[in-house]
Amino acid sequence: MANGLGRLRTPYQVMMVSPGQHAISCRPGMLLHSTHALERLTGPLDTLIVSGGFGHAEAAANPVIVAHVQRLARISRRVASVCTGAYVLAAAGLLDGKRATTHWSFADTFAARYPGVDVDPGPIFIRDGKISTAAGITSALDLTLAFIEEDHGVELARQVSRMLVTYLQRPGNQAQMSMFTAAPPPGHDAVRRVVDHVNANLAGDVSTVALAAIAGVTPRHLTRLFLTHMGQTPGRFVREVRVAAAAHLIVSTSLPLAEVATRCGLASTETLRVAFTRRYGIPPSQYRARHRGAHSNRG
Repeated sequence: MANGLGRLRTPYQVMMVSPGQHAISCRPGMLLHSTHALERLTGPLDTLIVSGGFGHAEAAANPVIVAHVQRLARISRRVASVCTGAYVLAAAGLLDGKRATTHWSFADTFAARYPGVDVDPGPIFIRDGKISTAAGITSALDLTLAFIEEDHGVELARQVSRMLVTYLQRPGNQAQMSMFTAAPPPGHDAVRRVVDHVNANLAGDVSTVALAAIAGVTPRHLTRLFLTHMGQTPGRFVREVRVAAAAHLIVSTSLPLAEVATRCGLASTETLRVAFTRRYGIPPSQYRARHRGAHSNRG
């Protein structure tokens, strides 16, 4: 799409590469035909992208594949992975000492297997030097649009986004999951009651003591339940839900930031700014401006 819309002097050329140029069997039966053999591919290359999938663990444990990824990375201007393709980059030593992401459901396992990688399961993609890692599936589109913008400017990236009828364009530090896409509340009745109460009463008293009373347990026991069923303390859960709700209001309304903070149970605009910057990497005002700009340029 970029080639056609941009009338590029040096158009992108896409190559599908696999060991031995063998076809790639995907679930539940799709067959991808390769255009080049991994072993015979030479450079220089512009962008090397390693895709994830159900065979990522085997690929990362295959010394031949890993060695060729190391070789090709040295002759590539930039290197990227999609989803669990990050395992292969990590096995090749390309992520050592770098900040990286992968699909949130694999993040814990990924971090345990590669302790030298600074794993952040939050953003949809991360760029650290010449290495980029995307969370998976649709985040690959966001990373690709970022590449097009880097290569040819924001206007071409916007044109491509409009033609693809995709979001224009999510910043890399946007969260993989939000309060609207996260997994449903856990099966434990007390924890579910607390989760429902927090979502409905963000501006109220949602301290651990107050939530424990709603659950009918002690604060200490509620913390244990949340760690077991939610993977975090009640206090951290409340903070994350409040900031996610604030992000939704910032993008979808014109409310002053002070009002957003009040509605979401945050003490002040400064509290909102600190919490928001910690979570999304940019202050609320910049987040609003960026998303407003994206909405105003949609096709």
